[in-house]
Amino acid sequence: QVHLVESGGGLVQTGGSLRLSCAAGEPFFSRYHMGWFRQAPGKEREFVAGISWFGDTTRYADSVNGRFTMSRDNAKNTVFLQMNTLKPADTAVYYCAAVERINLPTRRQDYTYWGLGTQVTVSS
Repeated sequence: QVHLVESGGGLVQTGGSLRLSCAAGEPFFSRYHMGWFRQAPGKEREFVAGISWFGDTTRYADSVNGRFTMSRDNAKNTVFLQMNTLKPADTAVYYCAAVERINLPTRRQDYTYWGLGTQVTVSS
């Protein structure tokens, strides 16, 4: 079982930045594609960003493309989400996810393992 723990959430002003981290407590971290999803109250959990096994491929939702950057440090079993120019619409619980497969998915149902989430709140 892959154990994922998110951290780095908090309260920021519009236009501010946060850096989320996701730590994976297992020895085969580099075998997994990793994703970030977010869910606002009453809404579906949506894809935010994804990164492939070696970090050579990234995917971003249109709503965050150009503002968010995902990266990974396989030596530390950690992935990151650098969030810049934050907007109130970015307010949500952000979840880290992992899956072992050939292609990098963007659908919630394609990810196997999930963290418990970290809250990001952007004030207007």
